Amino acid sequence: MRLILGTMLMILSVASVAVLAPASSADAATVHQWKRVARCESGDRWHINTHNGYYGGLQISDHTWRAYGGHRWAHHASGASRWRQTRIANRILHHQGRAAWPTCGHRL
Repeated sequence: MRLILGTMLMILSVASVAVLAPASSADAATVHQWKRVARCESGDRWHINTHNGYYGGLQISDHTWRAYGGHRWAHHASGASRWRQTRIANRILHHQGRAAWPTCGHRL
């Protein structure tokens, strides 16, 4: 009985640590963090086309936008809402890390 109770307490404590542990920075960024990246990348202009092959507030290339499913909402990132751009950006962040934004990724 004591062994079972001890095992159950250990399992509960491990589970509570897993629930309380913060997500890693590679999982997802906050709205505030994406706003800082957008301010750095595009001057916080979410519908910008800078004519350099990158679009939207987070300056996502068409190839990357399509690869992560953004084409379902808009041809370019600049045609999508801020929410949709950050949703795709979180997917990119999860797979590529902050290096996907070499100049402004340190803001994540």
